[in-house]
Amino acid sequence: MAAAFEISRRVNSQNKYISDSKITSPEDVAEIFIPLLRDEVKEKFIVICLNSANKIIKHEVISVGTLNSSLIHPREVFKFAIDNNSANVILLHNHPSGNPEPSNEDIQITKKLVDAGKIMDIQIFDHIIVAGNEFTSFVQKRLIY
Repeated sequence: MAAAFEISRRVNSQNKYISDSKITSPEDVAEIFIPLLRDEVKEKFIVICLNSANKIIKHEVISVGTLNSSLIHPREVFKFAIDNNSANVILLHNHPSGNPEPSNEDIQITKKLVDAGKIMDIQIFDHIIVAGNEFTSFVQKRLIY
């Protein structure tokens, strides 16, 4: 019983830590989310909602699976962002293969989401790919502005 209470306490403190985090760089996102995605065997696509002070409001996995099932549509991303009154969003997904480099599909989907975000007046702050202990930021690679 004591172990169950301890697990519950750790989960609550971890979620509080994430929601209280201010994002100033891709390294901040990597520090928080690499431990959560490092050992995943399926690709997960996460949307991280930020307020106007760049603090994490909420994050949610919106897709899990292989390449064909993990393609993301703007309506999924921006519905979640609007529901959470987000000023900006960070897109995050993992590559279980261990290769942190973006694929052509990653780049094309991200460009579509950036364009949709401009229409919705919700900025895509960054798109980060996590692979093991490494990560790639689309902003640092100048794939999105």
